Amino acid sequence: MAGTLLDDLYEAERRLQKAQLLGDVEELDRLLDERLVFTGPPDGRLHTEAKPLDLHNHRSRTQVMTKVAEEDLTVVVSGTTGVTCFLGTLEGAFAGEPFAGRLRYTRTWVHTDEYGWRVLAAHASEA
Repeated sequence: MAGTLLDDLYEAERRLQKAQLLGDVEELDRLLDERLVFTGPPDGRLHTEAKPLDLHNHRSRTQVMTKVAEEDLTVVVSGTTGVTCFLGTLEGAFAGEPFAGRLRYTRTWVHTDEYGWRVLAAHASEA
């Protein structure tokens, strides 16, 4: 029996976290909308071509995650739009430089029959 859209969004968020940790480009491709925009540290810059950049960084191993530890997750669904608010610790390396931090991610998701839940917009800040 299929879950509710709320249950499915919890599952999609956790699949995203796992894909980030494993560098699973195929799963990230499924979960990220082509129109993805991202705003985040360290400078609060808006990235309008976020999906190709994110996939490239994982595929090329420019970004390697060694820890994605969820502390708290809030999920809200209204129709075919959802929001996940993740709080957790991330560790890894970017371009060979180690990083670690406690971050809050707010992700806006859209649901379609074709793709299920996909991230349309994301914002991250230090927590």
